[in-house]
Amino acid sequence: MSKTVRLTMAQALTRFLAAQMTVIDGEKLPIFGGVWAIFGHGNVAGIGEALYQHRDDLPTFRAHNEQAMTHAAIAYAKANFRRRFMAATSSIGPGAVNMVTAAALAHVNRLPVLLLPGDVFANRVPDPVLQQAEDFSDGTVSVNDCFRPVSRYFDRITRPEQIIPALARAMQVLTDPAECGPVTLALCQDVQAEAYDYPENFFAERVWHLRRPRPDRAELAAAVKALKAARKPLVVAGGGVLYSGASGELAMLVEAAGIPACETQGGKSSLADTHPLNMAAVGVTGTSAANRLAEEADVVLAVGTRLQDFTTGSWALFQNSSKTIIGLNVQPFDAGKHHALPLVADAAEGLAELAAGLQGWKAPADWTANAAAGKKAWQAEAARATAPTNAAYPSDAQVIGAVQRAMGSSVTVLHAAGGLPGELHKLWQAGAPGSYHAEYGFSTMGYEIAGALGAKMARPEQEVVVMLGDGSYLMLNSEIATSVMLGLKLTIVLLDNRGYGCINRLQMATGGANFNNLLKDSRHETLPDIDFAAHATSLGAIAEKVSSIADLENALEKAKKNSRTTVIVIDTDPLISTEAGGHWWDVAVPEVSTRKEVNAARKSYEEKLKLQRVGD
Repeated sequence: MSKTVRLTMAQALTRFLAAQMTVIDGEKLPIFGGVWAIFGHGNVAGIGEALYQHRDDLPTFRAHNEQAMTHAAIAYAKANFRRRFMAATSSIGPGAVNMVTAAALAHVNRLPVLLLPGDVFANRVPDPVLQQAEDFSDGTVSVNDCFRPVSRYFDRITRPEQIIPALARAMQVLTDPAECGPVTLALCQDVQAEAYDYPENFFAERVWHLRRPRPDRAELAAAVKALKAARKPLVVAGGGVLYSGASGELAMLVEAAGIPACETQGGKSSLADTHPLNMAAVGVTGTSAANRLAEEADVVLAVGTRLQDFTTGSWALFQNSSKTIIGLNVQPFDAGKHHALPLVADAAEGLAELAAGLQGWKAPADWTANAAAGKKAWQAEAARATAPTNAAYPSDAQVIGAVQRAMGSSVTVLHAAGGLPGELHKLWQAGAPGSYHAEYGFSTMGYEIAGALGAKMARPEQEVVVMLGDGSYLMLNSEIATSVMLGLKLTIVLLDNRGYGCINRLQMATGGANFNNLLKDSRHETLPDIDFAAHATSLGAIAEKVSSIADLENALEKAKKNSRTTVIVIDTDPLISTEAGGHWWDVAVPEVSTRKEVNAARKSYEEKLKLQRVGD
């Protein structure tokens, strides 16, 4: 019989987590970078006490908001290309439910995070406990059931020994490139404190390695055949390229074969913006260089992308009726989308074997030259959009230009929702792989500052620049204080357009009246005059408001030398967006309305619908 050690369930859990390792660039590291925790009655006495025992080898970090701390944990995993990740624990009740939004973000973006919410008493003796939501027809329900649809794996631990198979399954999901996503283990609060004789080998150190499945021979042969027959091939690089560390393999393939490439939001920075075959962003927020090629492409090699509607222009972008899509993806669900030739494999392995199969073949020279001309034309358009200005209210693009000039391409730029993702996708000139950090799969307002904190924890040597609007800042800004407390410097550029400018523009574009988006168009007695710089200062940051693009560049130069988080505020125009590039996006317009503007927008919408390749 194997030796055992008597521990509480929570003690066993933390001891197990501390023993899980990975290897990155030849260095063995703990796979868990730590645990974010806000303690309450549902976790302080159980997992809280257990984390204290492992505070040196499994560090615990305190935050101000459960959603924000989970965003930080998710961003840490993204910045580590899913090689390392974190856990987050809360009490039962609002603390747990606050994490659900972040769990959905991780689920959509295929990012690993371990969620450990406290739960009800398994013995049910003190029911209903504080914060327990009672279902009149089901005694097994708790608020943590909200995590089920947004978790790749969910379990409720009602006996201490259940943690043994649950943690084994959790690690499989967190480290699997195809299944990767959030895992929720709901920890009944009485069970957290119950002891069990655990086998000692359960706590043996284990090193987890990135799985790299190679392509099926038949699928590979079909993909090579399709590419060799192509006259107008195009590569679409998604986030899977970065998670696989396949930027080198991607560059070798496109350079050898002369195939132009473009990038999704998740895949941007797969190739440096300066690479001559990188047409940059594709889709709704794409460049004219990329989208022009996408419309004509006869073979589309989609690498590590889930082909979301922003990438495909709601399936109105890829217009070639005889096109073939090759779905190179580690997840079969994605590889076979839209009648694609599936090529189920790790991105690096798949690209390397495709390159070997294509050796000696090149795309037609006129197609490659056409791509180069389109890139040059786009660069001129982008330069005009981002050029310096003396305007009192600059555009988002002009602010982006100032940040790019002041900070360069070596920084990590991070953003999430609103108008900035579209402008940055088109206009930001990304450098090294992972230097462009977007959360646009779930488009979560409030991710930005917390996410930047997690990215900085993953890459403390990097300058992390956050760009966000006033709407996102007001939703979730508390982790500025955490960044100061932890000594993790961020540079935050806050664009104040006095409302939800992006959605206001969409509202106008679909025929709607200006209503309830900009502050001036919302019900009010007095318009708020928010001093964002003073607010950020109160949280411990260095902060200032600038009045021009030139002043912004000067402030960014000073921010480089600051020792702690710096917030720079600038007023911007809510109505201007970059007209160059872009593509139609399916946003349904009412069929009937009393307003002529809506009826006109509906007519235009119906015309655009004809471009969609339904079932394609």
